[in-house]
Amino acid sequence: MNKMKNKNALSILWLITGVILLTMLDQWTKYLAVTFLKNQHSIPLIPGVLELQYLENTGAAFGMLKDMQWLFYILTVAMAVVIVWLYFKMPHTGRYLPARIISIVLLAGALGNFIDRIRFQYVVDFIYFSLINFPIFNVADIYVTVSVAVILVLVLFFYKDEDYDFLKKKAENYR
Repeated sequence: MNKMKNKNALSILWLITGVILLTMLDQWTKYLAVTFLKNQHSIPLIPGVLELQYLENTGAAFGMLKDMQWLFYILTVAMAVVIVWLYFKMPHTGRYLPARIISIVLLAGALGNFIDRIRFQYVVDFIYFSLINFPIFNVADIYVTVSVAVILVLVLFFYKDEDYDFLKKKAENYR
């Protein structure tokens, strides 16, 4: 019982610390983008390949669902609740460490863009791959995209059906 409380306390500490640090990094990069890129020409980092270019994005990825902030608020809160619920349902074993880390990174990405939406009614984007004319994105978008890709790899190649049995167990086993 006491061992489980210690593991839960450590899980909470890792979750909060990880999300705060990663979100701070995202917000710091966006602050730099606003400070140095807003109303400026793009800055080539690798000419013809990668540049920094300021954009205020009122939509989701690739500019979809423009000006639907209320939908993003609902989806972000719902996603955060599910991520945190899964994070605390996962057994405290090394096998689930990748999923725990990805949960933290994904939550930080969602929170980073959520903060922008609350503060500005748009998300600050500033990284542009001009070589392939890829939509402009930010650090939080990287967190979300990489997390989803890693989740797919874990689900398809690492975790087996029985690794999801913890989802079927009653909540009292995890208190």
